[in-house]
Amino acid sequence: MKALMKGNEAIAEAALQAGCRLFFGYPITPSTEIPEYMARKMKTVGGSYLQAESEVAAINMAYGAAAAGERVMTATSSPGFSLMQEGISYIFAAELPVVIVDVMRHGPGLGGLGATQADYFQLTKGGGHGDYHPLVLAPSTVTEMVELTYEAFDLADYYRNPVILALEGISGQMMEPVEFPLYEAKKLPPKTWAATGIGHKPKVNIGSYTLSNEVGEAHNLHWEKKIEQIRASEQRFDEYLMEDAEYAFVAFGISGRIAESAVDLLRAEGIRLGLFRPISLWPFPVAGLDKRRNQIKGWLSVELSAGQMVEDVRLAVKGSAPVQFFGRQGGMTPEPEEVARVFKSLFADGGKRG
Repeated sequence: MKALMKGNEAIAEAALQAGCRLFFGYPITPSTEIPEYMARKMKTVGGSYLQAESEVAAINMAYGAAAAGERVMTATSSPGFSLMQEGISYIFAAELPVVIVDVMRHGPGLGGLGATQADYFQLTKGGGHGDYHPLVLAPSTVTEMVELTYEAFDLADYYRNPVILALEGISGQMMEPVEFPLYEAKKLPPKTWAATGIGHKPKVNIGSYTLSNEVGEAHNLHWEKKIEQIRASEQRFDEYLMEDAEYAFVAFGISGRIAESAVDLLRAEGIRLGLFRPISLWPFPVAGLDKRRNQIKGWLSVELSAGQMVEDVRLAVKGSAPVQFFGRQGGMTPEPEEVARVFKSLFADGGKRG
């Protein structure tokens, strides 16, 4: 049975159904409904919720819980996500499964609550120190938020890696009918690495510090193999009317929904346009774009930023066609008609056929 829920609440409920039993967080709008929901519901499933004194504390509490083998989640918004970067780097190095939700607010600085995607660089290029990558998944509907939350916990456990759900403040606040399919856990390796405190097990030491450069390099090469495995196996995207498209938008999250409506407007004018929507922001779905390189005459990256994902689009298409950019900032979102106008101004012929 479907329920009308906010995106933030749907993510929290999906996490509980996926077996998350520990949540640590510090409230910050526009993500606050997630800790509020967890505070109300966690005890009903035998779990624990704890409000940390800061985002720095929250991510380190998540580190400790994951080290014990538990399914754990935290949630924050952009300034708080900035504070978590050192902890996320530590979590990657310790190879621990933690799910993090970043409900973006615009910046720089404290910013405001309007829609933005300006955390893209921080999300996908590491954010903290060292050579590492978390998996980053970007839902565009409340239903997809549920599906990707389920996936996030399984991926975190399978790869022993942090997984981030990235959504705009407007997506976390919007309400849509949503259904929760029965969560079925994938077959995952046993957590023999976990520090459970059981005396008869071999001693487990979880950490990332080394005084030997040779050991340090060996660790980094091991992590790099995992990164390459994730890059090869977990590229995710969706396409809309791409089969006969001559031009294409590239947009994720709420921008993808806006761009899809713009596709419909321009198709009605006879323009053969499609939408390529990345679902995994890292690994960026290079393979999907590469498949269309010989087909598409021009790309338009539609973002709620000054232009961040556009860099990855340009790298992916390898100069096969022009890549243009259109973005709004400071919490502003474009109407589909505005996106359509910008497309026609940038691509003069618009792919029309006489």
